[in-house]
Amino acid sequence: MTGPDAVNDTSADHERFEAKLITHDQDAARVATADVDDETARQLVSDLVDAGIVIPIAEKCVFIHEPSSEAFESVTQLAVFHKGWTAAYNAGEETA
Repeated sequence: MTGPDAVNDTSADHERFEAKLITHDQDAARVATADVDDETARQLVSDLVDAGIVIPIAEKCVFIHEPSSEAFESVTQLAVFHKGWTAAYNAGEETA
């Protein structure tokens, strides 16, 4: 046999392997926000209030997400937003 053996040719294996690793990394970096239940949302928002990231406005029954200046009436909406906002913020830091 003078030519390359098609069965034993591994020249493209590294490309497939790298593509698979990149896909795996992207999946791991994604934040699951659809699975935030009420108890988890309340705990997260409570922690965010304690940290000064969220400001509750009792007169208007809203929460202000300080870093983005967004207002939310629901703790679940705020928790989901904050998870997504944090993931996007952290992804921006990694690419910078």
